Amino acid sequence: MDWRAVPGDPLRGIALFAGLDQRIRRRLAASAETRAYREGQIIFAEGDPGDALLVVKRGAVAVFRSGPSGDRAVLTLVRAPGVLGELSLLDGAPRSASVEAVGATEVLALPRTAFLDLVHSDHRLLEEVFRALGEMVRRLTEQKTDHIFLDLPGRVAKTLVRLLSPTEDELEPMHLSQGRVAELVGGSRQSVNQVIRTFAHRGWLRTEGRAIVLTDLAALRHRAGLPTQPPDSGG
Repeated sequence: MDWRAVPGDPLRGIALFAGLDQRIRRRLAASAETRAYREGQIIFAEGDPGDALLVVKRGAVAVFRSGPSGDRAVLTLVRAPGVLGELSLLDGAPRSASVEAVGATEVLALPRTAFLDLVHSDHRLLEEVFRALGEMVRRLTEQKTDHIFLDLPGRVAKTLVRLLSPTEDELEPMHLSQGRVAELVGGSRQSVNQVIRTFAHRGWLRTEGRAIVLTDLAALRHRAGLPTQPPDSGG
């Protein structure tokens, strides 16, 4: 499905709002604010007020936590058309993590009050919120399992497959640096760089400046312990 925003209906194609009438989506979008960020800019920090739901319209963001020594652990990357901030939006608590723009990024900020008013009046949206929270729990469970059962090369391969595999509705590829991969898989930058060099030597990927380009998706899926073909590929 083409998720690109259309005039007057910028929430079109966003899964969270797919079940809503176009008129309602437009009313909700009218209360929103469009914000643009450059690469590396912090969109919000851990502990900030959870006063808005963010829809990633263009680009991608990294959701991360920082340790006492300043080290960062990236919990996930959210790329367009994605949504983040659901947890703080519902419970009213401060942000539980920080979010940073990955490349040039544009988001639509929906005020908490407008969103909750719509949740109370349309149970279809509440069902979608529950679905999104369920996906979050599943993702975190899988991430924890990967750290237990996959070695570092396996985690690197799985992360690359999950984030850099081409998709039908992708407008432009994500640029993922080796340092960002290290933050995602919980390894040192030096160790992850060595894994990526090994993969490149085997012909599974190549590096173009700071970006990583996959050249043998089947081999990377096998190294990650995934089926050689995605479940919906028909292969």
